[in-house]
Amino acid sequence: MRSHYHLAMSTKLRWGVLSTANIGLKKVLPGMQQGQYSRVEAIASRDLARALQAARSLGIARAYGSYEELLADPDIDAIYNPLPNQLHVPWTIKAAEAGKHVLCEKPLSLTVAEAKTLLAVRAKTGVKIGEAFMIRSFTQWLRLRELLREGRIGELRSVVGFFSYFNDDPANIRNKLESGGGALLDIGCYCIHASRFAFAQEPTRVVGLVERDPKMKIDRLTSAILDFPGGQSIFTCSTQLVPHQRMQFIGTKGRIEIEIPFNAPKDRPTRLLVDVGGDLFGADTTTETFPTADQYTMQGDAFSKAVIENTEVPVPLEDAIANMAVIEAVFRSGETGQWEAPQR
Repeated sequence: MRSHYHLAMSTKLRWGVLSTANIGLKKVLPGMQQGQYSRVEAIASRDLARALQAARSLGIARAYGSYEELLADPDIDAIYNPLPNQLHVPWTIKAAEAGKHVLCEKPLSLTVAEAKTLLAVRAKTGVKIGEAFMIRSFTQWLRLRELLREGRIGELRSVVGFFSYFNDDPANIRNKLESGGGALLDIGCYCIHASRFAFAQEPTRVVGLVERDPKMKIDRLTSAILDFPGGQSIFTCSTQLVPHQRMQFIGTKGRIEIEIPFNAPKDRPTRLLVDVGGDLFGADTTTETFPTADQYTMQGDAFSKAVIENTEVPVPLEDAIANMAVIEAVFRSGETGQWEAPQR
């Protein structure tokens, strides 16, 4: 593995991409290519023609017809892993063992036990492994934490979230149970992550309601209550409702709302609303507007900078494991009908 000294002498981290997954081609890679600290050098697919086509369309220098070839490239420092959920951990392990740092798409794993296997791999290889929750590096979310720490809304006591889209295509990978499909793993994980981020705590117990699609068996409508030492979080997520997303953070003296919390647009400014008076018609609400930016550019740069400077990545393994523990507890509660404690 290259030394941190070598990386510190480089202006940009050199990235390789495992697979031509849509999220990579359409969102993450175009963002990373604009980065100050990131340079996408290679992409791999099990189909060389697809890799070549993706490389041409995005202006990536090298294309490989197998993942193994990419991992063997000595001129790649880090891997972005947007493979299907059940392949996240196996290929993250292979990349780490090849001496590459890894930014893995969320959810990092399908279970807590699977995610925890990466702790030993990280210790053995010395690479950095992070989960791709892009919100953790984005301006409106960093500002949220500032406002909460400043006590702008008093003491945070309640988080309310909603995230949905409509997709009932049985051929879509998000609707395949064996690939970790369904609402909670795909989008509910954001509401959980955001709640943990805002409270800066872990929930002690959770309760969940899980409705599964009768044919595809994935959860299509899931709601949960997370009980934190500092308050409560409630959220609903669905893969078969009209597209909608909102997050609200409610305190003893005010309320913060992130207008488009997760699919923040890259072609217009984003907005955060701060209500410190409680007027039901919004007379005491101020709007903070953030300049147009690409959250995937910021995610790539934050990870790259952490590698170059040998600091902690935005969402390390410990955070990913804690998030998965809550997801597992919500699923357990959906089956038992009882409060369940997250088990890490």
